[in-house]
Amino acid sequence: MGTLRGKGCGFETRLSGLQIAVYWRLCLLLFLNSFLFFLDLYTTCTSRHADHRTDNRTAPEDNRTGPEHGGPTGSSESECVWLSYGQTLYIIGLLLGSLFGGAPSDWYGRRVVLQVCVSVHAVCAVLPAALHHPLFFITLRCLTGVCSSLTHSCAFSLAVEWSVPACRAWPPALLGLSFSLGMVVQAPLAYVCCSWAALHLALGLPQILFLPILISLPESPCWLLLKKRMSVLDQYRKQDPEYMQQLLNSTGEEEGAEPAEGAEPAEAGPGGLCDLTHLRHPTVMLRLAVMSYLGLTTALTYYGISLNIGSFGVDVYRAQFFSGLSETPCVLLPFLLARCGRRTVSMLTMFLSGLACLLSLVASQIYRDAVWGMSLALLGKFCMLTNMFVSLLYSIELFPTITRQRCLALVNVFYRAGSVFNTLLDFSAGIPLAAMIIYGCGPIIGSLFCLLLPETSQGPLPDSLEDCERQSRVRLNQVKTHLNQVKTHLNQVDSP
Repeated sequence: MGTLRGKGCGFETRLSGLQIAVYWRLCLLLFLNSFLFFLDLYTTCTSRHADHRTDNRTAPEDNRTGPEHGGPTGSSESECVWLSYGQTLYIIGLLLGSLFGGAPSDWYGRRVVLQVCVSVHAVCAVLPAALHHPLFFITLRCLTGVCSSLTHSCAFSLAVEWSVPACRAWPPALLGLSFSLGMVVQAPLAYVCCSWAALHLALGLPQILFLPILISLPESPCWLLLKKRMSVLDQYRKQDPEYMQQLLNSTGEEEGAEPAEGAEPAEAGPGGLCDLTHLRHPTVMLRLAVMSYLGLTTALTYYGISLNIGSFGVDVYRAQFFSGLSETPCVLLPFLLARCGRRTVSMLTMFLSGLACLLSLVASQIYRDAVWGMSLALLGKFCMLTNMFVSLLYSIELFPTITRQRCLALVNVFYRAGSVFNTLLDFSAGIPLAAMIIYGCGPIIGSLFCLLLPETSQGPLPDSLEDCERQSRVRLNQVKTHLNQVKTHLNQVDSP
């Protein structure tokens, strides 16, 4: 395969053919995956929007989830009650995927888990078009959430692990842009679909057609190196020796180096007990605590606004369209990360998100301005989405390869717990006052916790606990150097 050369983020970048193959497949995957993420905005009792689609030719109580439109059988009121649980079951599925999905990715590889989850996800998208039963639908929504959680985790890890440090900021931006574009396309697609079956076929068939493309997706070189799968790495080397050597040299463990102490039991396969030892390490525990809080706060704000965008007094189809459109500037994220680094961008985006949510609260509650309230809320959501992708990249760079997916899974547990919390609130009368206060204050507090993390820009991915400690020592040395410079400057000022 050929290569591309160009300047990105202020430095010389080189994209290998293998890297491009990973990027475009994962971008297309996230684009299609977003179709089912916010499906419940359109499938639960949309009678108040039926007059827009039918030009007032049907009764107001008619909606496209009824049996006459190919939806679940049963009375309209009872099926609305069942379908209202679809969003809750989907988020619970995301939580279950975070609980149990990290270990299989570390044991069997990112590629295998990703292929299985995408296949199941595609089937779950199509089945409701043929089997119209509310209980079956919400069961599939839970399974879809499990697959979606694993898909996102494996996709981001695989994209970052195929990137050298100079290109590592691009996967979150490109995958995030793809997901946002999927949200933009989903809104008009849901508007024109006149029945339940048509909607699910429109959302599910593209995913079925995508499955053959996923077969040739390369496995993570970091995982192959850790598992000593040199035969597969040699096949990748034949396609691009220069880039593969550069990529393997950018990992925390040099090729051919001796395994770190305590790493051998983890190589043996599932069930190794040394993983618990890694998780109990003080450095890992501190990073887990900070990233878990950031994940909890991010989910509270992002999903609280995204899943209830229609509660700001604007039509749900237009609101969802602009909600996805507001996220597209995240493609500029690599340029910002190149200049400011992970830690600074996380602090900045979380603070701005909290401030925007508090201002949105003032606009909607005091001045009763729905447009300004939604606009500021979307600004806060965009800042939180930016922080979400930075946190994904940050987490991958903070935790060692030997237990990276387990750590990401634990962080995702708190992230999904924040999503579940939003389903417990009643948004029928608009965004609750207490919820918007939490959406505003939580990120501002989280921006201060970022000070406890080291900066990981342009550094190698850690493979062992020693690599993680080395990251922290670099940060401490920088702080000591800065304090010594300040002390020297003060002494010069005080001296006559």
